[in-house]
Amino acid sequence: METLDAQLDTLIIKLKNSDNFVDDLENVKSVYPFNRYEYIISALLSEKVLTYDDYLDLRNQYIDRNLFLYVFEISAPRGFGDTWAFSHLLSVEPDLKRPNRKIEASYKGEYDLYLPRPDGSGIIRIEVKASRAVNRDKADEPLYVKALASDAKTRFLMNFQQLKPSCCDVFLWVAVYRDCVKYWVLKNNVIPKHPAFTPQHRNASTSGRAADYDKNSIYEGQIMITDENIKTIEKYAVEGRQLNKAIINQFLAK
Repeated sequence: METLDAQLDTLIIKLKNSDNFVDDLENVKSVYPFNRYEYIISALLSEKVLTYDDYLDLRNQYIDRNLFLYVFEISAPRGFGDTWAFSHLLSVEPDLKRPNRKIEASYKGEYDLYLPRPDGSGIIRIEVKASRAVNRDKADEPLYVKALASDAKTRFLMNFQQLKPSCCDVFLWVAVYRDCVKYWVLKNNVIPKHPAFTPQHRNASTSGRAADYDKNSIYEGQIMITDENIKTIEKYAVEGRQLNKAIINQFLAK
């Protein structure tokens, strides 16, 4: 939004009586679908400060920068994780499959997706975790306001929760930005070794443990990825079209 505001500000000063127009903006009432931006663009088009082709270019640039902004408007955690994230992954990599008891008789929802093992001996159990990249300095704002672009230079936070290394072979992490989606594929034994891996549900016992307690004993934990530690997972970053290969490689990794 900051980019769009800056673009419009450079055009507004070209309007006749631009100072009065800026003052008027303070009193513009917004009722869907009419809002402040519609008011500005209409004025710019009316005075031919903005041509129709320029408007289309402005619009397309904004859409490209905010292609996944709608995902930040999904309020229910399950709507985001269980619905959007799974649907997105299955569209990116159709070979990923949903597990069931026909595939594994003892399956009780411990993991989310699977791929056949390369040697045909069984399946690779995959736990999917999704998060949205948000501005750490706007904690009290709605998600769509906190949403960050992938090239943002501000402090950010992504929280990957309910990580259960003993229940899967490979983790597939999905991070949504305003303009793109990023992926990381990690073998299950990588998680307990990560310095930010902590118990998901703290209690008197877990909060009092020494700093060097055995993280392999954590059944369910979380990792908060920020601007300060994102380099710790850089080597696990994967392009969408390489998910299949990356999952197999991580499964086979020692």
